[in-house]
Amino acid sequence: MFENIKTLLLLGALTGLLIGIGYFIGSLFGVGLFGASAFFLLAMIMNFSSYFFSDKIVLKMYGAREVSEHEAPELHSIVSELAQNAGIPKPKVAIVESATPNAFATGRSPKKAVVAVTSGILNLLSRDELEGVIAHELGHVKNRDILISAVAATVGGAIVLIANYAGMFAFLGGGEDGEDLLGLIAMSILAPVAATIVQLAVSRTREYKADESGAKISGKPWALADALRKLQMGTSSRPMRDANPATAHMFIVNPFGGKTKTLMNLFSTHPPINERIKRLEELKSF
Repeated sequence: MFENIKTLLLLGALTGLLIGIGYFIGSLFGVGLFGASAFFLLAMIMNFSSYFFSDKIVLKMYGAREVSEHEAPELHSIVSELAQNAGIPKPKVAIVESATPNAFATGRSPKKAVVAVTSGILNLLSRDELEGVIAHELGHVKNRDILISAVAATVGGAIVLIANYAGMFAFLGGGEDGEDLLGLIAMSILAPVAATIVQLAVSRTREYKADESGAKISGKPWALADALRKLQMGTSSRPMRDANPATAHMFIVNPFGGKTKTLMNLFSTHPPINERIKRLEELKSF
């Protein structure tokens, strides 16, 4: 319950930040309240679009192809068995042709969910390890994290885009006076940082919960821990170079690879792999 409240507050903070940007931009033209109202409407439209179309957008973005049981019998068998353990409908199954080992889930509800895995992960993991990964993704589905992640990605991405345009406007001499110019520059720098931190807080909070849920669904926390070790090495050697940063948090591990250290942990889309493994190893088999 506490994690759900925390996530709602973080999503509210993102929406509030977007409205604040609208008020600031509107105030430059003497219509602050109108700007805030317009950006509030924009946030509602984006949330609506995320709710109904985010799954199709993400799947198309990565060229994910839905596969039948005939095409991928073992993968379907794993998804079917674990979905039954989780007490949710069996999601659709898709494969992304990529050497980078990774996986993600999308869809606005358990009934509309899709679990997608890369061809790289199928070649890298054992069946037990793949079960751990699929169980993690089904944990996201069961906890309805995928919809929350899609909304966070959409609103956060819009804030970054608007801030970039504001910075460009300031660079070209926008604003009637020096204070306006400084304000635009400050907003173009601070707004994306704030949006990113909130967005990552949403993502990292849900990853720990999905790890725990996945361990319960598969009954093999050790298998997910072993999978995470392999995925960390696999994405480091074969990063997904065409991945979209706005959707990076949807994957089970950071698709860009690399080990996050020190200050960079603050800006990582995922919790540190070592910490996730440590928590899983502290769990007993279910």
